[in-house]
Amino acid sequence: MNSKPKKSGYICVPYQHDKFSIDVKDMWSSSRNIKSIYFVTATFSDESKPYFPFSANHYLFAKFDDEQKLIKDADKFTNSKPSFVFTVDNELFERDLDSERSFISTYYLEYNDPGALSDIANTIVKKDKIRRAGFAHLNMFCNDKPKFTFPYTEKLLF
Repeated sequence: MNSKPKKSGYICVPYQHDKFSIDVKDMWSSSRNIKSIYFVTATFSDESKPYFPFSANHYLFAKFDDEQKLIKDADKFTNSKPSFVFTVDNELFERDLDSERSFISTYYLEYNDPGALSDIANTIVKKDKIRRAGFAHLNMFCNDKPKFTFPYTEKLLF
């Protein structure tokens, strides 16, 4: 029996209007592990460019239920541009909203200061248009490894 609890999260795979992208979308559409799929546009800050020099602007974005199942099939969504897997470690809250999800933000935290984390959590929970928030970690999959390793993979806020 597997004693590790399932961890859910999100995955972003570059969408380049090619056979690879269509194959990933079709694979996810038939997967019981993928709960929803979106086409999204991503913006990377200037500070992150050294870590993600091959990033794309358009992605397939999906919510998954089981990180282990997703990672097991990593070769099926890995290509020359980075794919990002955000696994939820601690969920702050999730609430029902009448509107559709239309914007997703991910921030990295440079310090692991419990006081600052508490302040951030208290600020976010007061924003009534935020549907879900929590802390996550990042795994990146790419055939062409970037020159620099992103140092904040364990300290993400979504």
